[in-house]
Amino acid sequence: MAITAIKGFNDILPAESGRWQHIEQAARRVFELNGFSEIRVPIMEKTDLFCRSIGDATDIVEKEMYSFVDKGENSVTLRPEGTAGVMRAFIEHKLYAQDPVAKLYYLGPMFRYERPQKGRYRQFHQIGAEITGVHDPLADAQVLNMLVQFFREIGLDEPQLQVNSLGCPECRPAYRAALIEFLEKRVDALCEDCRRRLSTNPLRALDCKVPGCIEATAGAPSVLDSLCTGCDEHFSGVKRYLELTGTSYSINPRMVRGLDYYTRTTFEMVTTLLGSQSAVAAGGRYDGLISQLGGPAIPGIGFAMGVERVALLLGEKAFTRPPDLFMATLGSGERAFAFNLMHKLLQKGIRVEMDYEGKSLKSQMRRADKLGARYCAVIGESEVASGRAVFKRMADGGQVEAAMEVSEVLEILS
Repeated sequence: MAITAIKGFNDILPAESGRWQHIEQAARRVFELNGFSEIRVPIMEKTDLFCRSIGDATDIVEKEMYSFVDKGENSVTLRPEGTAGVMRAFIEHKLYAQDPVAKLYYLGPMFRYERPQKGRYRQFHQIGAEITGVHDPLADAQVLNMLVQFFREIGLDEPQLQVNSLGCPECRPAYRAALIEFLEKRVDALCEDCRRRLSTNPLRALDCKVPGCIEATAGAPSVLDSLCTGCDEHFSGVKRYLELTGTSYSINPRMVRGLDYYTRTTFEMVTTLLGSQSAVAAGGRYDGLISQLGGPAIPGIGFAMGVERVALLLGEKAFTRPPDLFMATLGSGERAFAFNLMHKLLQKGIRVEMDYEGKSLKSQMRRADKLGARYCAVIGESEVASGRAVFKRMADGGQVEAAMEVSEVLEILS
């Protein structure tokens, strides 16, 4: 019996990896332009890190984490999200002592045991960014502008920015009590998960996609009506800065986050192109998380995007660079000559392909066409003897005869 991949753990094949590289390279360009530096943290952490940061009553901790006891009798977990591990490293290495204002980004796999579906797998990949040490809504606006800029950079205009505020520990308890009172009158219409979370995480009912819950929560009180003065002023500041920079957004008062550590600003980049899984990036403020994990009382804000979902939005667009030149050869001696020339061109940054197996000229030309080579040169005995060859432009059949010297080939391909 053939061994296959584990359900929900997908291979990223060469035809797809070009899109992934396009996404990752754009993220690095945009984030580093905005002053962010990459941080790399382990994919496995102590289970307690996620219980303390994400929240015991969340779906992730209750049902989705890959946790196990290792040989040292320690409970460990494959990371289900990135922020907790980044903040653990921020605290453990005392990065705040160097500068409490840190701009960090990360890329890598995450793990959650949930039903695999389009764009969502049990091993999935995220790109995220975090800013610590700034209370001012200016930081929120920079993060949001950077996220919008990233999607433009990869050629996507369709995802739209939605924002909301979840309040803070001062004003959220009153809203939470009002929402519970509202939901208790409609508890029979809620799904099993929302009934179970009613007393521990009632806000998740607003985000539930079950039709009965959507209908039952249609008239639910808005968190925006319960904001304290500080949260209301902060949210107004975020909106003001977005408008100042011309960043389009809409307010979604039903937006909540599945993780307990979020406060104040929350946001999503949403699309209508992926069915019910409409969010391709999401995040918000977590002003109490760092102190909750044993660090100083430093605020933070960040986001993460799902690489699989972003790649789906790019569709079948190809981002793999085709060969600049394919060299077809007519014999073993010619292959050796072409191999030497290919080596020299590769050192100059020119992507070159050639035949390795002595196939027929017709077969080689078919391969050149399949690879999408820009130019093709046929190298036989006379070409080797004269040191010259005809370089054919594959797009329109145009031909140029030139010496097979690196400088002349570079001029043709420029």
